[in-house]
Formats: sequence, C-alpha cells, structure tokens
Amino acid sequence: MPRPLWTGAISFGLVTIPIKVVSATEDHSISFHQYHQEDMGRIRTRKVCEIDGEVLSQDEIGKGYEVAKGRTVPVTDEELDRMPLPTAKAIEIVAFVEADSIDPVRISDSYYLAVDGQVAAKPYALLRKALERSDKVAVAKFAWHNRERLGLLRVREDAIVLHSMRWPDEIRSPESLAPRETELDEDEIERAVQLTDSMALDDISGFRDRYREALEELLAAKSEGKALPASAGEEEQEPGKVMDLMAALNASVKAAKETRGEDATVHEMTPGKPRARKKAPAAKTTASKKTTAAKKQPARKTAAKKRTAS
Repeated sequence: MPRPLWTGAISFGLVTIPIKVVSATEDHSISFHQYHQEDMGRIRTRKVCEIDGEVLSQDEIGKGYEVAKGRTVPVTDEELDRMPLPTAKAIEIVAFVEADSIDPVRISDSYYLAVDGQVAAKPYALLRKALERSDKVAVAKFAWHNRERLGLLRVREDAIVLHSMRWPDEIRSPESLAPRETELDEDEIERAVQLTDSMALDDISGFRDRYREALEELLAAKSEGKALPASAGEEEQEPGKVMDLMAALNASVKAAKETRGEDATVHEMTPGKPRARKKAPAAKTTASKKTTAAKKQPARKTAAKKRTAS
C-alpha cells in the first residue's frame, strides 16, 4: 500500500470509521532538470532571505500572511492546529445526492480511503453498501493543508473513493466564452451525431500516453548515442484556411469506421441552405395570400418526388 497522505475518520451520522487516505493515481510523467549548457552543472532552486541573502533550510522557514505592504503576520503550525475546525481530523458527510447532479468541472484529485484497523471494517462495509444500494454519492467536508475542502465519496469496486471538489464560488462562469448564436444546417448536425456514434466506445482502458512513450524512446536513443526516432510528420491545417465543415465531418465518419474495422462506405451529405428561422405570422392575412400558398404547397412536394426518383 502507498504511504498514507492523511489519517483520520469518516463521520457518518453517529458512526465513526477510522481510515487512511492514499492517492488513487500515479504520476508517470517524465521530469526534466535545468542545467548549465556550458558545463552541464545542475541548476537548483534555493530559498534565500531577501534581507541578509542567506540560504535557508526548511527548519528556518515559517508561514506568514502579508496584511499590508511591508507588514507580515507570522502564523505557526501549532496555532493552526488549535483552530476550532470540526473537520480537522474527520471527513464529515453532510449530504447524499444523485451522482449526475455533480458538475464534473468541480471534481479535482482522487484518493482511496483504506480501513485503519479491524475495528473500521464493519462500518466501512456498511457505508459502502449504503452507497451502492442507494445509487447515491456522499458530499463531505474535510480539512487538509490549513483549509477546509469539499469532497465527494463514491464506491469504486470494493473501495470508497474521495474526490476533492471545488467550492461553488471557485468555478468561473463560461458565459463569456460561449460562441455567439450560429446558424447550423440540419444535415451538419445529423452528420456530427453520426460521428459520435461511429466513435462510441464501452471501454477506454486501452488508451496509452503515446507522448510519454515517444519521449522515453528519445531519451533512450540519446543516452545510448543512437539515431533519434523519426518524426511522425502529421499534417497541419494551413493557418487562415477556411474549413469545409461538411467535408471534414464526412471524412471523420469514414476514418472512424475504418479504424473500428466497420464498413467504411459513407454516403456523402452535401450541406443545404441553412434553414431560416420561422417568423411569427402577420396579424392580418388576406384570403388571396392563403389561396396562393395552398396552391404552391403541392408543387413543392411534386418537385421533391421528382428529385428522389432521379
């Protein structure tokens, strides 16, 4: 088991479940060091006091809050530990909600909650079963790193997972980012929906970090003095080039079907004229206009049949 990041308990009504918090994810990204290009000397970040210029160790560094320009109030870890925060050593469940009521943009890091001792086994299993049977997730409060946080508890296989969440006021509104209202042709929408169907998957566990794999090959080649791997040479769209949306959708559907080994026959759809918005009928309509419109309607249907026959 990975080293616990935090120990405490889940507060579930009057039930207390001792738990250990371990990270649910691993970071496999490749890190780089900074170095001096002239002699390959390592460049390190040092913590230096701006008054006397001395390099400080971690034991010599304290916390402080700048209340005004040039005035900092020191705060010790002991003072923070004495704060009357009920969630300081507990993950306090405050509500149960439907899973789809939680906006995914609010979810942040994920952690597994492991039982801390045999005494925690039964209440842990009880909470897990309650979450499974109710088809709900638990909203909880907890305090880490000197701040209270909002969390989400759900079941993953046989474990309870804690997702840290953003507070509502931490989520920016996307209103100013959305594009202005745009006219779309129904054929374009239908082709886009067909593309989503062609790319649908039931399992995404097969995806791999191909950039990291390519980076590992690059580093291995350089360390062994071998030739560098060839570039994939993907084509890029010329900047400023107007994209034919329907052609791009048709090509995307065909490529998606070929990738999945399906019948790659794609019936090309050409964009028609965007449908004009319906206008509200005029307050007064003459009898002659109604008669004219009624006469024209069958003509359009006949023309449509002729086109279909051809």
